[in-house]
Amino acid sequence: MIKLKGHETFAIREGWLSKGLIEVDKNEKVFSKNFGADTLGVGSNMAKAIRYWLKAGDFTKETGKSQVSLTEIGKIILKNDRYFEDIFPLEIFHVNLVHNRENATSWYLTFNKINAEEFDKDELFVLLENEIHKMGVEDFSVRSLQDDVNVLLNMYTREKTQDYDPEEKRISPFSKIGLIKKNGKKYIKTAPDYTVLSPMAVLYALKKYMDYKNTLSLRIDEAVNEPLSPGKVFNLKRIKMNEYLDKLEEEGYITLNRTAGLDMIYMENNITLEQIMEKYYA
Repeated sequence: MIKLKGHETFAIREGWLSKGLIEVDKNEKVFSKNFGADTLGVGSNMAKAIRYWLKAGDFTKETGKSQVSLTEIGKIILKNDRYFEDIFPLEIFHVNLVHNRENATSWYLTFNKINAEEFDKDELFVLLENEIHKMGVEDFSVRSLQDDVNVLLNMYTREKTQDYDPEEKRISPFSKIGLIKKNGKKYIKTAPDYTVLSPMAVLYALKKYMDYKNTLSLRIDEAVNEPLSPGKVFNLKRIKMNEYLDKLEEEGYITLNRTAGLDMIYMENNITLEQIMEKYYA
């Protein structure tokens, strides 16, 4: 099963996730009347997009036909950083989003399956089309896939035009992470700056991958190169990944064994994703 264009052609805008979490916390049926448009102060299509994004990033879960509740991750963010003043919850959202093959198919494929590091819009469309065919899906809307390409690229990049305004609310906050850079008509996958990407976000991605693999140990190569690994999720090459792993070992979260060519990562205790979030905020 795949999902294209759940976002109504809207990339996440500044303030949307914050407003969504706050309003869902107040009223789990916020999206039932007029799709929540009045409460959220946006148009009905934007309200649908906010509902979709919250679910796709695992900040909310659908608990009934017109009822939505916060996940544990959503509750932790609401309690500690409800206005998203820190970039950390965006990094967590990104990890959850690109793990969500069923609800955010184009995001999952772009970061996990497409190895090209540089492409233009048309090339990304063709690469995604090929990957969808490999999944055994022949019948899908070309227009919806084109919309996904546009929204994805707009979400992670920002164009500094002459009248560029950093406060512009239409610019997606995810451009701050630095996962895709635009150069002319080309888009380039990039690793975020060490000052931007928190080691705890990398630990979260590592743990989420280990949960997916049902293991507490992993080869470093796998953590860099395999689909859904932190290396894939955050565009981290081996050298940069090693910097993060050394930091996490120093802080006691993992143990590394690089002797005799083993190159293994061991999770020190069976910490949960929620506990990683709590420790970051503590």
